[in-house]
Amino acid sequence: MYDGERIRELAGRCKADYTLPQAFYTDADVFAFDMAEVFTNSWLFVAFEAELPTPGCYLALTVGRNPIILVRGHDQAIRAFHNTCRHRGSQICADGRGRSPRLVCPYHHWTYALDGRLIGAARMPADFSLTEHFLNPVAVGCAGGCIYIAIGPDAPDFAPFGAAISTLLAPYRLTEAKLAHESTLVEKANWKLVMENARECYHCASAHPELARSFPVTIHPNFTFDAEEPGASFAERMDGLGLAHLPLEGGWWHGARYPLNPGMESISMDGKPVVGRRLIDIPATGIGGVRWAAEPNSFCHALPDYCFTFSAIPVRPEETLVISKWFVHRDAVEGVDYDVDGLTETWTRTNLQDRSLAENNQRGVNGYGYTPGPYSWDAEDFVIRFARWYRAQLRMRLPEGSISGC
Repeated sequence: MYDGERIRELAGRCKADYTLPQAFYTDADVFAFDMAEVFTNSWLFVAFEAELPTPGCYLALTVGRNPIILVRGHDQAIRAFHNTCRHRGSQICADGRGRSPRLVCPYHHWTYALDGRLIGAARMPADFSLTEHFLNPVAVGCAGGCIYIAIGPDAPDFAPFGAAISTLLAPYRLTEAKLAHESTLVEKANWKLVMENARECYHCASAHPELARSFPVTIHPNFTFDAEEPGASFAERMDGLGLAHLPLEGGWWHGARYPLNPGMESISMDGKPVVGRRLIDIPATGIGGVRWAAEPNSFCHALPDYCFTFSAIPVRPEETLVISKWFVHRDAVEGVDYDVDGLTETWTRTNLQDRSLAENNQRGVNGYGYTPGPYSWDAEDFVIRFARWYRAQLRMRLPEGSISGC
């Protein structure tokens, strides 16, 4: 648990459009609040539908202290449950992927159907009711082939986000994609520092030379363009192709299509496609990419030839797991249509560079000399949005009473 009154006092020191007070990046009590209130009551990106291609396929993962399992049922529906046996609470499936016609607890072999029904519990009394011990469900939202979960009961409405992102992603046929590679990095930094870094490109020109070859690192906030800029003609071309491109946003999410640098067709080391079989069902060139993000912990890019996803899972006040995935067309053949090193090199280098930046940021924030500093409206618009969203969580989730600085 956490001390709400203490966190309220800390929140009172917040200054609008400045970085947060030190404790929000270092303190165990604040971390407990973040996990119990912020992550629990948010929509978290966890997978693509294509990762669960057939009935019985499951993906087990842990968010904070919560073991969760996603599973595709015999009716093709994707469901999520707390991966916790209704007998004595053991974790049912180890973290990772698998396929099984049923879910069996390894402790006493209580057995569950893929829809969460308890269907076997040996040596229980005659009046024991199987129907009273279903697996506890977790809310699932699907959008454009992506799967999001909300662990707690107080997450925002998923529907506006789901409709908007499905429109942006429809041409990419992500339900027909397949996972080509996955990586996990341990970053010795608070999750908010990891996400602040992930929400801006103020640092990209100098810190990410490989990414900057293809990605427009100086693009305007929210992927907007001045009328005389190349981006304006890009918007006209996208309209002609019937590709949605206008920025879409809600209080906790945003998405848009953006142009790559001139002559670039993908985010890669040389700007050329890295997969021979395209995801998108439109053959035109120069169509850029689609970026979408959701608070508190994810962003994704869909390019014509592949899709890249990034999600951050907090572990401790100064430790975060960064999970990255690369998806390609389901019929793309490794060694023929792509090779994993070429597919992943640009984002892998970017992730390693970002890890160094976030960990260095944490070391500086830990010091006595740290004081909150101002964000740049020109270069850190998405960071400002993130910080405002987080301060709104403080106001919403803490016990009643005003928070003057938040």
